[in-house]
Amino acid sequence: MEFSGAVIDVDGTVVRGDDPIPGAPAGYRRLRAAGIETLFVSNNPTKAPPAYVDRLGAAGYDVDADRVFTAGSVTTRYLRERHRDDDLLCIGEAGLLDQFADAGLSTTDDVDAADALVASIDREFDYDDLCTALWALERDIPFIGTDPDVVIPAPERDVPGSGAVISAVAGVAEREPDAVLGKPSDTAIEMVRERLPYPPEECLVVGDRLDTDIALGERAGMTTVLVRSGVTDEAVLESSDVEPDHVLDHLGEIDRVIG
Repeated sequence: MEFSGAVIDVDGTVVRGDDPIPGAPAGYRRLRAAGIETLFVSNNPTKAPPAYVDRLGAAGYDVDADRVFTAGSVTTRYLRERHRDDDLLCIGEAGLLDQFADAGLSTTDDVDAADALVASIDREFDYDDLCTALWALERDIPFIGTDPDVVIPAPERDVPGSGAVISAVAGVAEREPDAVLGKPSDTAIEMVRERLPYPPEECLVVGDRLDTDIALGERAGMTTVLVRSGVTDEAVLESSDVEPDHVLDHLGEIDRVIG
């Protein structure tokens, strides 16, 4: 099989923290040398694509801003399409709110005026935030999550992600989100197809998560490649209903897939 495009996850796949994962830069260069168009897609909602250009560049990956999008990008698009004129109550960090502001979206701190609630990773998330979310959702407004990642890879240990915050809000409100964006959402798949306009069978999805990266590839009809350099270990892989087409120790082994 000859491949034309590759979706590549970031944290746990090509970097851990700010450091490149051993073997991954060589694997990325191999994809590029094979003429495969690459697209980095991260479920981190706190950084816009230009920040990833700098971060990836410092780790040894040469990439342009139009070759990157994030859960923040996906959420912003979804909100612009469905909640363009709404006042959004947001549990999230400044980097996400900046993306909303740049897109012309309106935010509010008033639980009684909010038209929708957006929940995301917030490293200052606390009891008051839970109260705010509970009171807002008592009005039965839409509940939107930026991405499903419950934990995320960090240099020392995995840490809670957006999915943990979303689950906490869902628990106190006794309702599930109306939409969770990022990978593997329909909006993310649409954005991938726009950036990689090739038949699905000519595209790879490479990542370390079964429920986001590999699930996105399955839903999009693309060839899936799990790397064991991130959050998925052998026990998780064996117990999962999601089955990747290929399993590699790291991106540096990509020749086993592309030949």
